[in-house]
Amino acid sequence: MFDIPVLWQAAAAILAGFAGLIWSADRFVGGSAAIAKNFGLSPLVIGLTIVALGTSAPEMVVSINASLEDLGELAIGNALGSNLANIGMVLAITALISPLPIQKHLLTREIPVMLLVTAVAGWFLFDATLSTTEGGILLGLLLPLMGLMILNQRNHPDPAEDNMDIPDMTTALALVWFIVGLTLLIISSKALVWGAQEVALSFGVSPLIIGLTVIAIGTSLPELAATITSALKGHHDMALGNIIGSNIFNILAVMSLPGLFGLPTMDEVVFWRDYLSMAGITLLLVAAIAVDYFFRNRATQPQTNKTSHGVARLGRRIGCLLLLAYGAYYYLLFAPTAA
Repeated sequence: MFDIPVLWQAAAAILAGFAGLIWSADRFVGGSAAIAKNFGLSPLVIGLTIVALGTSAPEMVVSINASLEDLGELAIGNALGSNLANIGMVLAITALISPLPIQKHLLTREIPVMLLVTAVAGWFLFDATLSTTEGGILLGLLLPLMGLMILNQRNHPDPAEDNMDIPDMTTALALVWFIVGLTLLIISSKALVWGAQEVALSFGVSPLIIGLTVIAIGTSLPELAATITSALKGHHDMALGNIIGSNIFNILAVMSLPGLFGLPTMDEVVFWRDYLSMAGITLLLVAAIAVDYFFRNRATQPQTNKTSHGVARLGRRIGCLLLLAYGAYYYLLFAPTAA
């Protein structure tokens, strides 16, 4: 029934692809940031451009390779599934380990951008197609929004941005790590896409499901590892902002690519099940942040003249709620198959 040798090879390719993506993305980001630092770019600009794009590099390279292999549905599933995993898994688990402070600028800057980008993505996916024009619009929004965020951060600086841990290395060494990281990113993503395709064919699972689950979780592992490590060290002030930024980049720089490389064929369920689930858990997160920030801050302000910055936080109860929502999505994903 199954070609066991091929399945073993596919499983090995998936594991090797995940490991390669995590290791090479770290080297790629480190080399890129060091090059930018050596050419005089500020930590602020590096953080909002190179590092932010670097954390989405695994998803981007996987999306390109999947699109070239005529697996556009897998690429779109990777983008939607990664956003679901970032909120329902990465943020939820981090909040369970250590509550995350809610910063006011999230409500006034990053969250409105995320909601706008999410709404545009829904408009484009509603007809179960993603045209070249629509992919171009999504990708075209990337640079203006990045510029807007950089401008806002310059006008309202955050001290945490100036404390970024940027590797100290020569430009030559940084260039070597940049090339090595990018090369291994491409090789690892090709191995991962091939392995996922073979598993999907062997078990009769659609590439969309593989993209929404296995690949989405795998490409979210760098965010999970980095966020949990920061939380354990007590340096998790930027965790919410990083996840929100990653979700914005996943839509603009990852989901746009299948449309640019060819019109991907999608089932209507991509919108009604997968996109709406992503939008729903996004709105759940936004509501939790807004309610906790406004109500808890309002409760503490009359008692003291001190600022309430940092009082509101994404706590364990909200973490449990997000994790339950993510579990409910998986039930929705596999319930028809089980039936």
